[in-house]
Amino acid sequence: MLGTLSIAGFFAFLKSATFMVGYIQSSNLFPEPLSPEEEREFLVKLKEGDEDARNILIERNLRLVAHVSKKYASTNIDQDDLISIGTIGLIKGINSFDMNKNIRLATYVARCIENEILMFLRSSKKTKAEVYLNEPIRKR
Repeated sequence: MLGTLSIAGFFAFLKSATFMVGYIQSSNLFPEPLSPEEEREFLVKLKEGDEDARNILIERNLRLVAHVSKKYASTNIDQDDLISIGTIGLIKGINSFDMNKNIRLATYVARCIENEILMFLRSSKKTKAEVYLNEPIRKR
């Protein structure tokens, strides 16, 4: 594949790969978390139906997704996949968060992220044990 890339294409590929590794390994590339006041403001706007507030809450909590997904780095699942799965948990958590309960958003959403990753790991564990009729039986 690299043989068909031009020099400029190769450097663009290298730059994007370096960015992705830095994105996962460095918390400096994530947007800063919201202050408690800003978080409350955006949660109120979200409750009123503001989609932009929802998107800001998701974007500003991506650092939490990366942090929680690092716990599962030893599962042989690609870190990018864990972050994607965790982001689904983040979105579900923000959509179902209730400000009236006495709990912080980060605490609630961290559990949602973790639950989403665990559900994925459990479902992939089940499919590993499946045997298909068209697969050859082990050769000696």
